[in-house]
Amino acid sequence: MDRNLFEAAAKVRGHAHAPYSRFPVGAALRTKAGAVHAGCNVENAAYPEGWCAETSAIAHMVAAAEAGPGRQIEAVAVVAEMIEGRLTAPCGGCRQRLAEFGAADTLVEATDPSGKTSRTWRLSELLPAAFDLGER
Repeated sequence: MDRNLFEAAAKVRGHAHAPYSRFPVGAALRTKAGAVHAGCNVENAAYPEGWCAETSAIAHMVAAAEAGPGRQIEAVAVVAEMIEGRLTAPCGGCRQRLAEFGAADTLVEATDPSGKTSRTWRLSELLPAAFDLGER
């Protein structure tokens, strides 16, 4: 487990705005430049107009850095409660958003809030047929 990413995601999870689902999620990513950016889910009464924790973390990254290593995702941690004994991996939309700034070998780790249960995938395992314009 990447302890730094887990701790950043767990901390920001506490700031989630999830009054409708009551399912707070935190995400943290590390860029190839070494910066860590975190985000939480933010729900809206006009469901589904909120955004996911991964999307929030990506937005922080984009706002903080110009093109280059500061916008290339090396690893991601997602912290959320387990559902029926299963860890919460990024949704399909977030997988594609991660692919926009990551690579096939970008590590994506899902962890429960206690940090006792986790699983790591390569992004290519979570999104084997990602859209890619080949422009990077």
